[in-house]
Amino acid sequence: MARHKVEISGVNTANIKVLSSKEMEELFIKLKNGDPFARNDLVQGNLKLVLSILRKFSGKVDNLDDLFQIGCVGLLKAIDNFDLSYGVKFSTYSVPMILGEIKRYIRDNNSLRVSRSVKDIAYKTLKLKDELTVKNGKEPTIKELAKELELTEFEIINSLDALKDPVSMFEPIYNDGGDTIYLYDQLEDKNTSSKDWDLRLALDNAMKELKPREKDIINERFIIGKTQMEISEELGISQAQVSRIEKNALEKIKKLII
Repeated sequence: MARHKVEISGVNTANIKVLSSKEMEELFIKLKNGDPFARNDLVQGNLKLVLSILRKFSGKVDNLDDLFQIGCVGLLKAIDNFDLSYGVKFSTYSVPMILGEIKRYIRDNNSLRVSRSVKDIAYKTLKLKDELTVKNGKEPTIKELAKELELTEFEIINSLDALKDPVSMFEPIYNDGGDTIYLYDQLEDKNTSSKDWDLRLALDNAMKELKPREKDIINERFIIGKTQMEISEELGISQAQVSRIEKNALEKIKKLII
């Protein structure tokens, strides 16, 4: 049966090669010894790893081609920094790096997505608002606009708010020649207290005390969201071993943050 051809960034995903563990090890040895082609072979052989991560963002972004390229940047960084002496599979090491690169790109470069239907309502509302203002000599109320368009007042307000540009928390809102007051100075997070920040710092410090494999498993389980079975297959160990390592790591973290 022919494999279904799907192209992303000009790459035919049906023809992507998947490297075996032995091939991966051999290529990393060649890379360390200065082989000029090993790096490219490692990239080509791990593109499906990038694609598997992109599935998490399917339907959430407009252009997966961009994310694929950014994911490849993360893959390159992982290849350049990986060492066989770490004692873990390359996929275990690289997934957090690729995922982090993609999330950073989305955070830094993408605006909040507004659905087409909400935009359409907003544009119809603004058009009608201008027409009624000219016709009646005054701006219509939200209630009047909603009635004309046969929509709820909430739908009208929500659509107009969606067109507004998001404001940075670091936007200066007042300066009298002294210290500048920023928007975040006026915000209150009722769900987060100083105790929460102390706990986060303690957790970060506790993670640094874990062994590499313990840290990898905790990241895979609670950051990436993989099952113990998936991790056991990646590491080539039993699920019982994964469970034991996870339990020991959590016990260490618990002792360090209490």
